[in-house]
Amino acid sequence: MRDDLERLLERLIHASVAERVAISVAALVAAILVGGVLVFVSGGFASCRAGLDLAGVTFCYNPMQVYYELFLGSLGHPLEGDWSPMNYSLATTLRQTTLLIFAGLSVAVAFRAGLFNIGTQGQLVIGGLLTAVTVLFAASYVPGGFVGTVLLIPIGVLAGAVGGGLYGAIPGALKAYAGANEVITTIMLNFIAAGVASTLLSWRFQDPDSANPQTRAIPEYAEIPNVPVVGFSGRMDFSLLALGFAIALMIGIAWLLARTSFGYELRTSGIQPKAAAYGGVDEKRMTVASMTLSGALGGVAGAFWVLMEHGRWLENVPALGFDGIAVSILAGNNPLGVGAAALLFGVLSSGSNAINTATDVPPELVGVLSGLIILFVAMPEFFRMMGRRYADVGGPERARSTGGEADD
Repeated sequence: MRDDLERLLERLIHASVAERVAISVAALVAAILVGGVLVFVSGGFASCRAGLDLAGVTFCYNPMQVYYELFLGSLGHPLEGDWSPMNYSLATTLRQTTLLIFAGLSVAVAFRAGLFNIGTQGQLVIGGLLTAVTVLFAASYVPGGFVGTVLLIPIGVLAGAVGGGLYGAIPGALKAYAGANEVITTIMLNFIAAGVASTLLSWRFQDPDSANPQTRAIPEYAEIPNVPVVGFSGRMDFSLLALGFAIALMIGIAWLLARTSFGYELRTSGIQPKAAAYGGVDEKRMTVASMTLSGALGGVAGAFWVLMEHGRWLENVPALGFDGIAVSILAGNNPLGVGAAALLFGVLSSGSNAINTATDVPPELVGVLSGLIILFVAMPEFFRMMGRRYADVGGPERARSTGGEADD
């Protein structure tokens, strides 16, 4: 039995891209089948006036309708008449996808360096707050209109990246120079970030005209604009420019990791730290640099959450950083795969809202259904990642001969 498991793990670790895609598709189909059975059986314990009667039991939930709303409702029901590609449901899906690309990249960069950054949420919180505060301050010295847009948006994104990067450098330095476990420090720094941000908000940056814990709204011209003619309505809180930037950054990070000396050192230190040290890589410097880059990407996620979605910083920050962990694992820590994984999460989030609106299925069951899909699809990549890290399969020689590309 153990030999069979080792052979299965070896096959999974050495699977090609096509094989990994096929495994993910098969896992998605299996999740849909299991989830469909769960939805159907759960309907037998619900109360309804109409349903499917079997053996004297009325089953209230239709799995086909649930999946129709989950996958097509997230796109605005494209099979129905009068469908527009600029609908609110699709905007919600793409908005969530955009933010999760940044969060997923943040986690993926740290994972590729052999570090577990569980603190993307805290870095996002700090980056988002610094973005809002910086833009509000800079708006007093910058003209409005198009010039203000061109100046304030880059300033806001840069402020978020700096804030998140500095906050990510803290656990990196603790890991490099004090031997502190980055999992523990990043988890604790999430709570510290929330507390510090809340304190700063109430002390200095609270909107005096609102009872809700939030900053003042940034100028409208400082928000990420829509694309003329083909863009979504401003009321949808989504911009194709933001999605385009996220995709460009995703490609840029993939190039950085695959084609630069910094990326080579980062990947090598994650796969074979002893070999990297033997080759002259400064392990401590790389640890701090990797966590700083990871934190900066988390801060960018916070910046776009402010500049695109809300136009201000709110204390109730969604758990985008924690979702980014699942996105990265689902993508196999591959920056180019983060986009597809983030899109799946965006579809599940928007589709869940469509299910709640169009059916009587309780939100708790919808959450279980979404969780099953994520679990089934992510687990093969999770075992592959763990196998590469801890198993002897492949060996150090393979990692050295491929220059770390085996992680892709």
